Amino acid sequence: MRKLFSTLSLFLFIHAEAQLFSNYNIQLLSLIDPDTSVIPSPVGNRYSGCWGWFQSNKNKEYAISGSKSGTYFVDVTNPTTPSVSAFVPGKKGCTWREMKTYKNYCYIISSDSKPNRFQIVDMQYLPDSVKIIHDSNILFEVGHTIWIDNDKMYIGLTTFQNGYSPLTVWSLATPTAPVLLQRVETQISNNIIHDAHDMFARNDTIYVSAGWQGLAILKHTQPRDTLIQIGSYTGYPFAGYNHSSMITQNGKYLMFCDEVPSSLPIHMVDIQNMQNIQPIVNFHPAPNTTPHNPYIKGNNFAIVSCYQDGLFIYDISQPNKINTVGYFDTYPQGGQNVNNYGQGAYAGNWGAYPYLPSGIILANDMQNGLFVLNAAAAFTTTVKYPVNAVSVNEIAINENKIRVYPNPAQNRLAFNLPNSLQFKNVKVECYDMTEKLVLENDIFDAQETVQNINISSLNNGIYFLKLIVDHQVQGITKFTVTK
Repeated sequence: MRKLFSTLSLFLFIHAEAQLFSNYNIQLLSLIDPDTSVIPSPVGNRYSGCWGWFQSNKNKEYAISGSKSGTYFVDVTNPTTPSVSAFVPGKKGCTWREMKTYKNYCYIISSDSKPNRFQIVDMQYLPDSVKIIHDSNILFEVGHTIWIDNDKMYIGLTTFQNGYSPLTVWSLATPTAPVLLQRVETQISNNIIHDAHDMFARNDTIYVSAGWQGLAILKHTQPRDTLIQIGSYTGYPFAGYNHSSMITQNGKYLMFCDEVPSSLPIHMVDIQNMQNIQPIVNFHPAPNTTPHNPYIKGNNFAIVSCYQDGLFIYDISQPNKINTVGYFDTYPQGGQNVNNYGQGAYAGNWGAYPYLPSGIILANDMQNGLFVLNAAAAFTTTVKYPVNAVSVNEIAINENKIRVYPNPAQNRLAFNLPNSLQFKNVKVECYDMTEKLVLENDIFDAQETVQNINISSLNNGIYFLKLIVDHQVQGITKFTVTK
């Protein structure tokens, strides 16, 4: 009877919690909030970066969650009943903590000011415990971001006991004793990088989100003793502080997010010719959303952590026709769901990890804790694109970019009507996935720049909006209805 009661209680808890978090094609499996030892800041920041690890010899999966007091190792093998297996204390009151894994080791950094330290943790003893191998400032003291590729570790914004480097490269040939190989400011041969806020590395190529310098692509020479810059992307539309980036498996396309100022779009670019990087599309999850970290699975899906508006999953199989196939709002306190960003742009979903063998997604929300999510429905959603369909959220008419928002939507859809189209015969038509006309609207007030469409009659699903001006189809975009 006790087991039945516990199971029922867990079901009721998850069901109740799921009602709090608006979602589409993503199911809440569990939510764990272990860090209760610190007093939250005014906006309640308690968590930061997260990662995942698969323990192959025991067939177990773990979430690694950074918090203000340290790092939690959470057993998510049974994703509906996660449990904390171990905790490694770090600098208390830490706002920024990130981690990556190599073999059975976890490497933990923090970008909070000195005094601080770099940590290496041996995870082979999980689920019972972990062993701290290194916990000091001897190698370096502060790091903002970390990436590991093969046996190389990359640290962005590295601060030593004495000195600083925008980017350092370390050998993990001996995983318990990293060896400094390169400092970008002394070894790059051209176009010095002043700020490596984040980076993604594959083999000998490093894709650097270089802050106000945009995107820089570096390459190791042979022998591996020098870095050269082989590409860059700057001065692009809606440019800001480039925070993070990731490439598709085939190496053809790169997605990146500008974090400052707030509410900038997500960028998708073609990097097949690194000497001449070409823009494909810029798009917004919602008009005021601030994207934070992108993650790409294969060539078909991007998972993007967004402040205040949660986790979005996009079908990027056709990079110029990006479509929302799932989302989960980890931060019901604010954002587009309540049309209120009053606590500031930078709250909510920090990061995610979508690469565990089971397919579950881990998402760390700064205020609400670690979410364990099932996104199988999003990853199996297929979209049939009508002829002339364009990227999500935008229709291009001459020099105008018409934004359609919010996307996903509930009862209302809006878009901006450029001055050049006022006083013209403007009409919209909505079609479902079978290309059946389900809604049309040709009543517009020429004095209003923003036009609103009542879509309350539409059921949950994916639809196409066709914009017609003076009886000519100008463009088609996609939107999702979820209620």
